[in-house]
Amino acid sequence: MEMPQQPCQGPQEGGQAPLYKIISLTHSYETAGERIQVLQDITMQIEQQETLAIVGASGSGKSSLLHLLGTLANANQGTIYFEGIDIAALSAGEKALLRNRDIGFVFQYHYMLPEFTTLENVAMPALVGGVPRRQAYEKAGALLEQVGLTHRANYNVTLLSGGERQRAAIARAVLNGPKVLLADEPTGNLDATTGQKIIDLLLELNQRHKMAMVVVTHNMELAAQMGRCLELKSGDLYDQTR
Repeated sequence: MEMPQQPCQGPQEGGQAPLYKIISLTHSYETAGERIQVLQDITMQIEQQETLAIVGASGSGKSSLLHLLGTLANANQGTIYFEGIDIAALSAGEKALLRNRDIGFVFQYHYMLPEFTTLENVAMPALVGGVPRRQAYEKAGALLEQVGLTHRANYNVTLLSGGERQRAAIARAVLNGPKVLLADEPTGNLDATTGQKIIDLLLELNQRHKMAMVVVTHNMELAAQMGRCLELKSGDLYDQTR
């Protein structure tokens, strides 16, 4: 008999402190004069180094939740703690520093800067963070080797294939050694074979860099390979890993 769905409260506390602790999170947005409720009183936590998939119908609020976790938006109500820090209490500058140092982002559209080479694009977060150019390029070169793009380092990024651009975007996201990688439909624009290569790469980097990973996706093959899968439905998260 199928188990009834239960709202997700996250893993039990104890041992290592969670990376994220989310308490009574509620969020809505307004479009065309209508208020849309996407998150309703969510309480959960995300552990250090865990891999988590969030699935749900289009418009269910998956990307909104990811933006809240990444400090790209502010919740209407509730609290998000990142390693015990209430991120809503941070200034704009402190949030920017947190994003640069501790949070990596990968989106469905890679958002590469077309006027720069692959190496320059990947090095950008370190350069923005004040790392000397030579050191930033050395770090970027090492990451390009890890993602199999050394031979494309000096190519203009517009010459890369879709899969290569996504690999470069992933390298850029992990350049500064983040504690969490937030990925929004990272395989959404790729064919099945290339998409699986991206999944394998994400899991490899999760282990290599010992970072947490939160992926929102429609790709159930990707979701099945994460350590935990939650479904966002009617504003709440339900555990799908049983």
